[in-house]
Amino acid sequence: MFIAILGVIVLVVGIVLKRSPEPASHFSSTISIVGGAMVVIGLLLSSFKVIEPGKVGVQVLFGKVQDHILESGLHIVNPVVEITTFDVRLQTYTMSAVHDEGSKEGDDAIRVLSSDGLEVAIDLSVQYKVNADKAPFIMQNIGEDYLEKIVRPVSRTAIRDNAVNYAAVDLYSTKRQEFQDRINRFITANFAKRGLELQQILVRNITLPASVRASIESKINAEQDAQKMQFVLQKEKQEAERKRVEAQGIADYQKILSTGLSDKQLQYEAIKAQIAIATSPNAKVIIMGGGKGNPIMLSDK
Repeated sequence: MFIAILGVIVLVVGIVLKRSPEPASHFSSTISIVGGAMVVIGLLLSSFKVIEPGKVGVQVLFGKVQDHILESGLHIVNPVVEITTFDVRLQTYTMSAVHDEGSKEGDDAIRVLSSDGLEVAIDLSVQYKVNADKAPFIMQNIGEDYLEKIVRPVSRTAIRDNAVNYAAVDLYSTKRQEFQDRINRFITANFAKRGLELQQILVRNITLPASVRASIESKINAEQDAQKMQFVLQKEKQEAERKRVEAQGIADYQKILSTGLSDKQLQYEAIKAQIAIATSPNAKVIIMGGGKGNPIMLSDK
């Protein structure tokens, strides 16, 4: 469009020169032709518009937003139409206490008061998309800076309005997923009214006051010590049970020996032992004695 406007200016200059006295009037025709050519080329170039992949174009004609969007690709449009592009791909907006990690420099964490009056710092990432069909609505009612007008304030408000329902320790541990689900529903509903689609929210980090963290760590250590003691006691009980079973087995064995062995059985066992010694190639056995008593065995080994 700039070339067309410049061509109009050149064309006006040619008309003025035509009415001027000699010799300037001689160049008026040439200047007029050049100006006309520039106008035509400018209008032609302005009639072709390329929308980049992942974006849509919103047309504005003399201040009126057109409902028809331009999808990615080449389009022939009215040369005087202004086109604003919106990114409809997945976008992520991060608010973090870590420097240079979030979308804004410095500490941009969301600081809220829990139900027990403690200040909690929450790092949050919001993944969202612009609804392509709602791009004209966004242009008409919000503008191009929907990030600062919608995404950031709605997300921070969702965190603050819902965090007051939870104790600080619950946010950090047992109720974290429930808290995340609640703010997910809150942000989804608010975004939908304004032409945005929430894809996912990520509660990346919850930072508790130092005193609360110390209390939690102390509690965790106490629980670990208790579990360790339970393990030791269980092990000692098992060892005591093992010794009891062993002692009972020994007692039962001795009882069997004292009540179950007769003289004849003992004599039989002695004879078997003597036979084993006599048949050994490394033993020389001399059996002496007789009668009812056990024989005397002599060996040179």
